[in-house]
Amino acid sequence: MNRDLKQLQEQLGIFFENQAILRQAFTHSSYVNENRSAGARDNERLEFLGDAVLELTVSEYLFEAYPNRSEGELTKLRASIVCEPSLVVFAENLSFGLYVLLGKGEELTGGRSRPALLADVFESFVGALYLDQGLAAVKSFLSSCLFPKITGDGKPQIIDYKTRLQEYVQQHGLGILEYRIAGERGPAHEKEFLSEVLMDGSLLGAGSGRSKKEAEQQAAREALGKMKVSME
Repeated sequence: MNRDLKQLQEQLGIFFENQAILRQAFTHSSYVNENRSAGARDNERLEFLGDAVLELTVSEYLFEAYPNRSEGELTKLRASIVCEPSLVVFAENLSFGLYVLLGKGEELTGGRSRPALLADVFESFVGALYLDQGLAAVKSFLSSCLFPKITGDGKPQIIDYKTRLQEYVQQHGLGILEYRIAGERGPAHEKEFLSEVLMDGSLLGAGSGRSKKEAEQQAAREALGKMKVSME
């Protein structure tokens, strides 16, 4: 169940003048499909805008923070920040998944924690904030939740769930881990992979992502959560 967006605004210290556009940023297309009579609008256009705003603001940050890096190096650094795995972590840190309006089917299939959905919501929130309060507000928001995560080498501090799980399992002599791709879904241009992680043949966790690597990371993340292992 999604939470009140007033709570999110208080948590962030950001208060929208246009509450409708904030609600739109957290409205998934599955909700719109089931509530057409309510006149709801999904967040896909805001996601498009937010992606461009993120590219600009992160580019400016890297340009100023790393004056000796080449154009090619800056491009690679930006790509490592404005990508699904990074955006998922930023969205999770802010508990964005709790506030998304989903259709019943998407809710039942775990859409609230789906990596692609979380990354999209982060982008749509940035797009909505830009429209509501301008670029300065976006920079201020990113200065609190994203820029501090960029390390001295210019890469974001993203948790490697697979490594964390492997270290824990080896440390406690629990067994042998194995990852397998359980399936694929979606059209070719938006393919999503489903992965499972097993220990000695028993299922530990499952996850999905736009790449096999990301799906495995999410499977490891779920396994760590079930085992109540710290992810720090």
